[in-house]
Amino acid sequence: MSFELIPSAFSKNPAFQISAFDGSTGVNRASGSRQIAANRDVDAISAWLMQFQTSKSTFDSYRKEAERLLLWSVLQLSKPLSSLVYEDLQAYRQFLLDPQPVDFWVSTPGRRFGRNDPRWRPFAGPLSASSQRQTLVILNSMFSWMVESGYLVGNPLALGKRRSSSSPKTVTRYLDPILWLEVKAFILELRSTDLPRYHRLRWLFSLFYLGGLRISEVSQGCMGDFYFRRAPDGNDLWWLRVVGKGNKERQIPISGEFLDELLLYRSYVQVSGLPSVGEQVPLFGSARNFRIRVGRSSIHGTVTDLFADVAAKLRMQGDMHAVRRASQLESASAHWLRHTAGSHMANSGVDLRVIRDNLGHASISTTSIYLHTDDDQRHADTSTAHRVAWSNS
Repeated sequence: MSFELIPSAFSKNPAFQISAFDGSTGVNRASGSRQIAANRDVDAISAWLMQFQTSKSTFDSYRKEAERLLLWSVLQLSKPLSSLVYEDLQAYRQFLLDPQPVDFWVSTPGRRFGRNDPRWRPFAGPLSASSQRQTLVILNSMFSWMVESGYLVGNPLALGKRRSSSSPKTVTRYLDPILWLEVKAFILELRSTDLPRYHRLRWLFSLFYLGGLRISEVSQGCMGDFYFRRAPDGNDLWWLRVVGKGNKERQIPISGEFLDELLLYRSYVQVSGLPSVGEQVPLFGSARNFRIRVGRSSIHGTVTDLFADVAAKLRMQGDMHAVRRASQLESASAHWLRHTAGSHMANSGVDLRVIRDNLGHASISTTSIYLHTDDDQRHADTSTAHRVAWSNS
């Protein structure tokens, strides 16, 4: 099965008449046996996309990223996707932050056009840092799949920064970026099938991911635990006060995005405005009555039920990659979301001292107790670098 990857307005460009488009001259194409029938770059991309057909939002998102890179490779570099090397992908990373020339790559602000409209463009504007990271995660998955299928000899994105082999024990019980995207996509699709479940899951997973909370902290918290204080620049910075292990209190920075998710949930449960001091509405309430607190086991069940649903959908795809991801989800627990938050913050470059304070860890290493992070800077670092990035399209 083949998918339309290049809208007609772009496929008529003279550059697509050269071998750069079909990839026949790609220097990274493998010469041995393959597990796919594709003999062109565009067909290899289509084969990779087949596994995401059952989820329209995931498919559209992944096709968009593959299409953008293919267009950039052919039209900007005049080289096949299968010839891209590490340095090319670093150049593409910078291009995403400022696609030039704007008239050629970026749509008219505030306007949307069909894929075959001459006014269609690949980008709506420059990508934020978090969107750029998500783009590279998806493309890394695509290149890795092409290597595993025997189409490419190597993945140019696999040469990025890696942790030292002498690093201390690493967390393995977490959702990698691709699996996290699958979970988010499933929740977003509930908007059209089960709106109450969508709102509860979106808020619950935002709490775990943006706050890095323990399941007991979600169960015991209330809206009155949110508060704000005025920063030196005059802005009100919001925080969430939680009591964790050992009855230790910590303050979690509430980014603008976190605040938006809070307001979305409160609007759904018909509680107006921002939380007030002493408000006893639970942080996460019962599905039947949001004012009734739910226990740890109920929250755990809500999360694992969602994981099971996503896993079942992945298994329907049938390929070994989807089955492997499904197996991971079937063994996951709610606590994995806290590990996911910490792992993604670390991989996004958030200072380890910030992560330590946000998650309430005792130390980073034997010397970390001597490190200190200014609270206002910690708030800024967390808000800038750590986002859940729900798509509302």
